[in-house]
Amino acid sequence: MEGLFSRSLEEKEILDVIYVDSRGEMSQRSIRVMDIRESTLLVYCYVRGKVRTLKKDNILSVYPYRRSRNRKTVEV
Repeated sequence: MEGLFSRSLEEKEILDVIYVDSRGEMSQRSIRVMDIRESTLLVYCYVRGKVRTLKKDNILSVYPYRRSRNRKTVEV
């Protein structure tokens, strides 16, 4: 995961992540990493249209952006 985060930061690449928030709700987000910190990432979230801080421990999956995906909340 760290390699993908670093590449996103350096090359301004968009990533897709599956993320679980503090309430335990999972979502799929398209992000671009703006800063890598010890336990968090500062990202631009294309789904929310805002800069967000994501906890690394709450990122369940990360993969290169795929344009044709539907963005939906993942239900457990």
